[in-house]
Amino acid sequence: MKKNNWTIDSKEKGTAKTGEEYAVLVGLIQKDQTEEQVEEWLDELEFLALTAGAVSKKRFLQKMPHPDTRTFIGKGKAEEIKHFIENNEDINLVIFDDDLSGKQANILEEMLKVKIVDRTTLILDIFARRAQTAQAQTQVELAQIQYLLPRLRGLWTHLERQRGGIGMRGPGEKEIETDRRTLRDKISQLKQKLEKIDRQSQTQRKNRGELIRVSLVGYTNVGKSTLMNLLSKADVFAENKLFATLDTTVRKVVFDTMPFLLSDTVGFIRKLPTHLIESFKSTLDEVRESDVLLHVVDIAHPQFEDHIRTVEATLRDLEAYDKPVLLVFNKIDLYRDRYFDALLDEQTKREIMDELQQSLKTRFEHDNVFISAHTGENIPLLREKMTRLIKEQYRIRYPYQIKQW
Repeated sequence: MKKNNWTIDSKEKGTAKTGEEYAVLVGLIQKDQTEEQVEEWLDELEFLALTAGAVSKKRFLQKMPHPDTRTFIGKGKAEEIKHFIENNEDINLVIFDDDLSGKQANILEEMLKVKIVDRTTLILDIFARRAQTAQAQTQVELAQIQYLLPRLRGLWTHLERQRGGIGMRGPGEKEIETDRRTLRDKISQLKQKLEKIDRQSQTQRKNRGELIRVSLVGYTNVGKSTLMNLLSKADVFAENKLFATLDTTVRKVVFDTMPFLLSDTVGFIRKLPTHLIESFKSTLDEVRESDVLLHVVDIAHPQFEDHIRTVEATLRDLEAYDKPVLLVFNKIDLYRDRYFDALLDEQTKREIMDELQQSLKTRFEHDNVFISAHTGENIPLLREKMTRLIKEQYRIRYPYQIKQW
C-alpha cells in the first residue's frame, strides 16, 4: 500500500488499533482521472476513516468510464472484494470514495455481508461525532436527513416483490411515503430551529461592535486552530485529525494597540457534501461577513495546490471570495524536512524558498507568507502583514476618523 501522505502521529497510530472497525477502501478511476489522483484521494479517505475510528486494511481500485448502475464497481470487482472479506473475518466495513445510490448500497450490502459506507456518509458521521453545540448538532442532523431522503426507495428494496401500481399499491410504497413525510416534517422542524439559532447568532455578531473581522479559512487539518491559539493566546481545540473544529470560535485580538476579531472556522475538503455546505451556511456566515481572510495552507502536503483550489471554489459557493486574502503557507519546517537535500547550504535553501514564494504569489494572485505555527517561525512577519491589511480595512470603513493604532 502506498504511504499515506496525511500526517498521523504515533500516538494516534497506536490508539487506532484498539476497539476500531476494520475497513476496505474502494476507489473508481473514471475518465479524465489518473490512478495517481485516485490514490491520493484514497489517502484522504483513509485519514477520514481513521478520524471516524476505522482502520484501513486494503484498497481496491477499479477503472471504468462510468459507475455501474447496480454495484458501482462492476460485478467482477465486487466478487474480488467479497473473496477478500471472506478471508479476513475482522473486516466489517467497506468505504467507497464516491457517493452511492440507495439501490447500490443495498445490493452491495446483500452481496458483501458487511456495512457499506460512502464518502458523504463517512463525513456526516465524523461531523455528528464532533458536533458539540446545539447549532452544530442541528446542522449535522439536517444534512444527514437531507442526504437520506432521496435514497429511501433504494434502501427499501427488501420490499421490491410487493409491487405497487394501479390497484396494487403495496405496503412497501405506503411505508416509504410515511417515512418521507416523517423526514420532510423533521427537515422543516430543523430548519425552523436553525433559523432561530441563526437570528441569535446574527444578534451576537451585531453586538461585537465595529471591529474589523479576520477569518481563518483553509482545507481541513492544515493547522488553523493551532495558528488561532498562537495569534490569540486562546485555548482552541486543535487535533491532528480531520474536522477537529466544527463550531466557529471568535476571539478579540490586539496587535500593539489595534483590536480586531479573529475567527476559526470549519475546514473545507474535496467533495464536501452539498447538504453540509447548505446546513452550515449559518456557521459560515462568519466567513461571509469577514473583512479579511487568512487562507491557511499545508505547504508540506503533496497536493496543497489542489487544496487551495478546493477552498477557493468553496468560498465562491459561499459568495465570500471578494475579500482581501493573505495566503498563509504553514508547516514550512516540515516542507524543508521532506523536500530539501541535507547537503544544501543555507543560502541555497533561502534562494529556493524565495523563488517558490514568488512563484506562488504569481500563480494564486495573493500576497503570501511562509510560517510554522508549530515552531513559531515567521510569526512576527505574519503579524506585520496582518496589521497592514487590517489597518487598510479600518481606513476604508472609517475614512474620516483618525485612529492612533
